[in-house]
Amino acid sequence: MCGRFAGYRGFHELQKVFSIDKAACEVTENYNVAPSQEVLAIIKHDNENWLEKLHWGLVPFWAKDISIGTRMINARAETIASKPSFRNAFKKQRCLILADGFYEWKGKKGDKQPMFITLPEGGPFAFAGLWETWSPKDEPDNIYKSCTIITTVASDSVRDIHHRMPAILKPENYVAWLDPLNQDVKELENILKTGIVTELVGHAVSKTVNSVKNNEPSNIIPLPGF
Repeated sequence: MCGRFAGYRGFHELQKVFSIDKAACEVTENYNVAPSQEVLAIIKHDNENWLEKLHWGLVPFWAKDISIGTRMINARAETIASKPSFRNAFKKQRCLILADGFYEWKGKKGDKQPMFITLPEGGPFAFAGLWETWSPKDEPDNIYKSCTIITTVASDSVRDIHHRMPAILKPENYVAWLDPLNQDVKELENILKTGIVTELVGHAVSKTVNSVKNNEPSNIIPLPGF
């Protein structure tokens, strides 16, 4: 699974990597992004790429309340097209969730070492994500926007740390992934199989990252001796 990540690039840096037509939010750095927090995402609206903030933890439009989001931070690529919680968004409401790296914990329970995993060349990237809007029945204008990160079987570069990893899209697949008119399930499933980044690197970081209260640049600094 993917339960924590970091995103710290400024808006102008993100513009150099991603096609962003409009920004509907302020870009702020976060070195310890946790479930339920807002995350940066790119969504296609009226043929334009909008940068928005979404709550991490998908809340389907049919949910009774937003508490379901705590159990929906990840969606497995293998079952995403068939699960009722995800299949509608998979066909019509996909997004890019922006990040600079993600955390995973290695080792035995009770003594796990946090690792920070990134692209070999550094730089921001995009998780394959889904998004939804939800509102209470008695408050239809009170809209809650949320998202989930798609995960897949870990590649060789990550497997010794964890058996699963988030699906990081290759840039050439951004357009097809964001297009809401692209509802070809087989094509989309193929992107999640062959159109993702498999070469990643990781290094040990301080266990202070275990607490979501610690949101500092030092979270991602390599730990001496590892």
